[in-house]
Amino acid sequence: MARRARENELPESFRTAGAGGGHSRGLQSGYLSGQLLIAMPGMQDPRFTRSVICLCAHSADGAMGIVLNKPLDNLSFEDLLKQLDVQPLPPQREIRLLAGGPVEGGRGFVLHTTDWSSEGSLSVTGDLALTASVDILKAIAGGGGPRHGLLALGYAGWGPGQLEEEIQRNSWLNVPADEALLFEGALNEKWRMALAKLHIDPLLLSGSAGHA
Repeated sequence: MARRARENELPESFRTAGAGGGHSRGLQSGYLSGQLLIAMPGMQDPRFTRSVICLCAHSADGAMGIVLNKPLDNLSFEDLLKQLDVQPLPPQREIRLLAGGPVEGGRGFVLHTTDWSSEGSLSVTGDLALTASVDILKAIAGGGGPRHGLLALGYAGWGPGQLEEEIQRNSWLNVPADEALLFEGALNEKWRMALAKLHIDPLLLSGSAGHA
């Protein structure tokens, strides 16, 4: 879907990077699809300071993910539905809106549980999918759709080998995703919550620490 525009499918690079399959295969092959990336204190890019990213696709061709803890300012779910002419309004249920990353900030992606899917959905793990079709917004607005979901405008992207280099430079930690980290809790607590899953106290973490 596109903000104030037409419905869109997932970018080709997303589909290519996701071709390696689900969570277990990604880990076995050295790829991290379905994992959460946690920005280290020494993160050089200010756009990702204290960010938590769900890595939706990762392969030799690159990686793409959705930032989970950056709010989308000045736009509500109902406002977005109005722009896309999605009924009913007001919606029977809502999902959280996020600034998903600096790439293609006008494009929308719903990260969601796999109890709902469409032909164009990208499988992230056996329990998690990414959908760019307006159909999912129609289902949610009508009171249906997936059990959990969030809508992100834009995404984070890496070229071939770029994410691996950043991990080697200790820019990121990684940890398995769970529904609480993905869909619940205050946005300003997600970075701390993600570190807590690794039993790391952020007060003791330095930018030169090793990675998981």
